[in-house]
Amino acid sequence: QVQLVESGGGLVQVGGSLRLSCAASGRTDSMNVMSWFRQAPGKERAFVASITWRGGNKYYADSVKGRFTISRDNAKNTVYLQMNSLKPEDTAVYYCGADPAWHLPPTKNDVPYWGQGTQVTVSS
Repeated sequence: QVQLVESGGGLVQVGGSLRLSCAASGRTDSMNVMSWFRQAPGKERAFVASITWRGGNKYYADSVKGRFTISRDNAKNTVYLQMNSLKPEDTAVYYCGADPAWHLPPTKNDVPYWGQGTQVTVSS
């Protein structure tokens, strides 16, 4: 079992920045891929970015490439999502997910462990 706790969401203006954090605990040594997904009202949960725990290989959705950066701190068992140049369409609940398999990038059905989510609202 893995427990995930997200933090760092909030309200920001268009063009602003936020950094999300995902603190992992439990059997983190069994996880291979850590991901961020987001879910806007009335929409499906969608892939944002992934990173492999050991190699640090990164994957991004086209909609966030060049604006978002995923990173990890293995010593702290924490994954980050730096979000720059935010747009109103980035407004969503952001979820951290952990996958013991090697789905790169994963779909939401590939991810067995989720955090509770953190709200990001971008105002225009």
